[in-house]
Amino acid sequence: GYEVYDTDSEAKRLIVEDAHVREQITALFGPEAYKDGVYQTAFVAQQVFADKNLLAKLNAIVHPAVMADFERWAEAQSGDYVVLESAILFESGFDAAVDMTVAIMAPEELRIERVMARDGVTKEQVEERMRNQLSDEERCSRSKYAIVNIELDELEDDVEQLHRRLSYDSRQ
Repeated sequence: GYEVYDTDSEAKRLIVEDAHVREQITALFGPEAYKDGVYQTAFVAQQVFADKNLLAKLNAIVHPAVMADFERWAEAQSGDYVVLESAILFESGFDAAVDMTVAIMAPEELRIERVMARDGVTKEQVEERMRNQLSDEERCSRSKYAIVNIELDELEDDVEQLHRRLSYDSRQ
């Protein structure tokens, strides 16, 4: 029942819709980054995963745009709290925009299977993405709460308990 800002989806939207972001990405990667107005995800991914410097430059374009968009979005919400969902919360610096962090974890092989099914990518591509993320241990040590996401029923119960706690805390 609370509003959730999905940084991954919103970043993809901004890459397509935000003229300033498009200009900067085109300047970084050349006209091949957008063909007929369509962002060339595979082309850009191939470039950044081969060159960590390019990845850092892309992140320096996209992350500030996402942060500004989140801040505008959050101001327009009226609930007790909002949720910012991000696989790279700490790596992106988005943790600076939140009051509290919750680590959602699952066993590595299960995460790989889920991402492969969701995104239609290979195991190797998922593992490459994961190499750019913090370990579960690091993420947990930097989070106030941790929830394990294996079985949907258990996940729903854990999220509901956390929701009740956050709703109560926000009223204090």
